Amino acid sequence: MRHEFKIVGLLQVASIARSTYYYWMKKLNRPDKYIEIKEMIQQIYDEHKGRYGYRRITLELRNRGYVINHKTVHRLMSQLGLKCLVRMKKYRSYRGKVGSIAPHILERDFTASKPNEKWVTDITEFHLFGEKLYLSPILDLFNGEIIAYNIEKRPVFPLVTKMLDQAFQRLNDGDSPILHSDQGWHYQMKKYQHLLKEHHITQSMSRKGNCLDNAVIENFFGLLKSELLYLQEFESMEHFTLELEKYIHYYNYKRIKAKLKGLSPVQYRVQSSVAA
Repeated sequence: MRHEFKIVGLLQVASIARSTYYYWMKKLNRPDKYIEIKEMIQQIYDEHKGRYGYRRITLELRNRGYVINHKTVHRLMSQLGLKCLVRMKKYRSYRGKVGSIAPHILERDFTASKPNEKWVTDITEFHLFGEKLYLSPILDLFNGEIIAYNIEKRPVFPLVTKMLDQAFQRLNDGDSPILHSDQGWHYQMKKYQHLLKEHHITQSMSRKGNCLDNAVIENFFGLLKSELLYLQEFESMEHFTLELEKYIHYYNYKRIKAKLKGLSPVQYRVQSSVAA
C-alpha cells in the first residue's frame, strides 16, 4: 500500500513506529546469511536419505568445517521442511472398549521397595525402510530393568502374551506384582486378564488419554530414540532388530543411573539382593 499512500499515514494507522518499519525493511532486503549452510544441510540430508536429524547434521557440518549451533541447524531444517525420517512412534492401541477396563491402582506411584512389586508395560512402533516393527516390554519399577520383552512385525495379541510368558519366569514364591498399562485392546482381552490372575498379578490401567500415568515406560522409549535410533545407522530392519536387542541388554547390564547410585539396573538388583 506504500505505493498508493504516504508511509507516514500508513504507519499512524498501523500504530507502527517509523524506526521499526525501516528496521524490518532493511532486514527483509538483506541477503540470507545462511544460504550456503542451508544448501549444505540439504545436501547432507539427501546423502543420508533423510536418516539424519538435526543433531547428526550439526556434527556432519562441523566435520566439513562449518561451526554452527545445533539450535540454529534445527531452525534452518524447520524452514527447509526437513525432518529425520527415522522415528519411534507411540503405538496407539486403543480401539474403544473391547473388554474390561481395570482401575488405576498404580496412581502414579512409580516407587517400589523390592523387585517384582510393580511392573509397567506399553507398546511402541518403529517405522524404518518402509516396514513396521513393534516392541512390547515390561519394566520393573524397583530398578528400571526390562525384565521381559517381545518384538513382532505386527501388533498381534501374541506380542504381549509371549512377553508375559517371559515375565512369569521372573516370579518367585509369594510375588504378586501390580502390572500397569494403558487401555490398549491387548490389555482388555479376557485371556490377558486371566493370565494375570492365574499368576497372582494385579492389573492396573491408566486413565484414558493420560500418558503421564505411564510416564516411566514412556521415558524408556525416549531413551531408545535418543540413544539408539539417532546415534546409529541401520542397513535393514533385521539389522535394527539385532541392535535393538543389544541395546536392551546394554540398558539392563551396562547403562548406569544416578538414582541407582551409579549402578546399572541389574547391578542394583544384585547388590540389593546381597544386602538383604
